[in-house]
Amino acid sequence: MNIAVGARSGVVDDLFVGNFLGKDSDIVFDYRQKATRTFQYLQGDYYIAPLFLDKVACHIVKNYIAHLLDIKIPLILGIWGGKGQGKTFQTELIFRAMGIEPVIMSAGELESEKAGEPGRLIRDRYRTASQVIQNQGKMSCLMINDLDAGVGRFGNTQMTVNNQIVAGTLMNLVDNPTRVSIGQTWRESDVTHRVPIIVTGNDFSTLYAPLIRDGRMEKYYWQPDSEDIINIVHRMYAKDGLSFEEVSGIVDTFPNQALDFYGALRSRTYDQAILKWVDDIGGHEQLSNKLLKQKKGDMLPTFIPPKVFNF
Repeated sequence: MNIAVGARSGVVDDLFVGNFLGKDSDIVFDYRQKATRTFQYLQGDYYIAPLFLDKVACHIVKNYIAHLLDIKIPLILGIWGGKGQGKTFQTELIFRAMGIEPVIMSAGELESEKAGEPGRLIRDRYRTASQVIQNQGKMSCLMINDLDAGVGRFGNTQMTVNNQIVAGTLMNLVDNPTRVSIGQTWRESDVTHRVPIIVTGNDFSTLYAPLIRDGRMEKYYWQPDSEDIINIVHRMYAKDGLSFEEVSGIVDTFPNQALDFYGALRSRTYDQAILKWVDDIGGHEQLSNKLLKQKKGDMLPTFIPPKVFNF
C-alpha cells in the first residue's frame, strides 16, 4: 500500500482524485512535514540574554564541528533553573535567530503503556533531526522539555521500565551519536549526522547520575539577573508603550519574581476590558451564543487593555 503518494494531483490519474478531499489529500505527507518547529508564531522583537545565547550557540557549534576538534564534546546541554524563568522560550528565540529548525519533545512523551516505546520515539526524533540536516540543508537539533518531570525520581515515585530505557537511550546517543537504530536490521552504511541535544528541567539531581555526568551532559544553570529581567519585561510590555524606567519601577515593586509572573501581570490588564464586554452583551448567560453560536458576519470585539498605571 503506497501511503507516501496517496491521492495527489498529478501523481495518480486525475480521474480518481475528485474534489471532496481536495486536490492534495496526502495526509501522511503533511504530517511528516510538521515534525519540526519553525517558530513562525514568534512575531516581534524579543530580548535574548547574552550569556544564554553564548551557551546555547557554543554548544550547537561545537557539536557541528566535533570532527574538527580533538576533544570530548558532550552531546547534551542541560539547561536547568527555577520555574518560569524562560528557559524554553529563550531557547526558541535563539533557534529562530540562528535559523535552526529543531525537533521538540515534551516530558509527556517519555512514558507509554508499551515498554520501550519512548526510547524508540527519541531515536526516531533524533534521526528526523539528522534527516533535516542531511536532506534539507538546515541546521537542526533535538530538544526535550522538562526532562526531569518525565524521567526524574521524586519522593516515592515508581521507576518504570521506560524510565530506564529513556535514560539508556540518551546515554547511548551520547556515546554513539552517528549510529542510531530504530529497530531495523543494522546496516554498516547507515550513518546519521551528529545532532546536538538540548534538555530543560528544574532539578537534574532527580535524573540517573551516569546520564548527567560531565562527559555526557554539559549543565548550565540559568538564573536571570536584574538587568536581564528588566530587558526581557521591557520587550514584553513594548506594545503597551511603557518606558524602560516604568518597567524598572514594576520590577522594583515586585522583586524576586520569576519571569512568568510579569507575563501574568500583563495578561491581567485585559481582565477589566473583558468583564466590561461581558456586561455589555447582557451578562454571562449570553456567552454561549456569542462565543460558540456566532452568525456569519458577527465579529468578536478587539480588546484594548487599559493603560498600565505608573509605579
